[in-house]
Amino acid sequence: MIFAAGLGTRLKPLTDTMPKALVRVGGQPLIWHVIMKLKAAGYERIVVNVHHFAQQIIDYLQANDNFGLDIRISDETSGLLETGGGIKKAMPLFDPSEPILIHNVDILSNLDFNSLSMVAPPDALLVVSQRNTKRYLLFDDEMILDGWTNIETGEVRSPYPALDPTDLKRLAFSGIHMIWPRLFPLFQDMPEHFGIIDFYLKYCHQCAFLGYEKKDLRLMDVGKLDTLDQAESFASSLNSKI
Repeated sequence: MIFAAGLGTRLKPLTDTMPKALVRVGGQPLIWHVIMKLKAAGYERIVVNVHHFAQQIIDYLQANDNFGLDIRISDETSGLLETGGGIKKAMPLFDPSEPILIHNVDILSNLDFNSLSMVAPPDALLVVSQRNTKRYLLFDDEMILDGWTNIETGEVRSPYPALDPTDLKRLAFSGIHMIWPRLFPLFQDMPEHFGIIDFYLKYCHQCAFLGYEKKDLRLMDVGKLDTLDQAESFASSLNSKI
């Protein structure tokens, strides 16, 4: 599933006339980069959620014959559902027998998607790395998710009341993760609008949410205008290694 419904406010004024998914990097829209990487890894069905300038994304996909893939649209034009709500709404479009790879449309990386399927199946697999940010996920020695913290405010969120963040590994979430269908029933107990991190923190005490730390992960969040120039060279360096 590609998250492409966001307003892209950090990319204004470009996103005043187009969705973030169609902002170009290296001569191609952001969504093209994600689709091509998924296709190269052997993915055949892709769900794309849409909201902001939704028809432009639909038209782009149709004009390219869905890149020879089974691409399905999860329509959120009536209102954004956040990351967790977006997954919940899209569930009827997934293959209920297969795990779902979820990828933000504005993320470029050198991650090999096939490496994720080599991990013993947990309930969810979250790609994380050591990266400077304000918000971190907290993992134990076995890389099981135990909580979340904001190091700027000192806030800690966890189902474990006695959790001490200093005893845990602090890693940044990449916006790339996999969920297994056995989690789907738990989504039905969530509201219509919710963030996926809220879901992970609610159920991490009873489910196996595993962190996958790629030591040599190169990742760029193309979410701001001042990162677009950097993204051009970053995309070129990734493509040159293919």
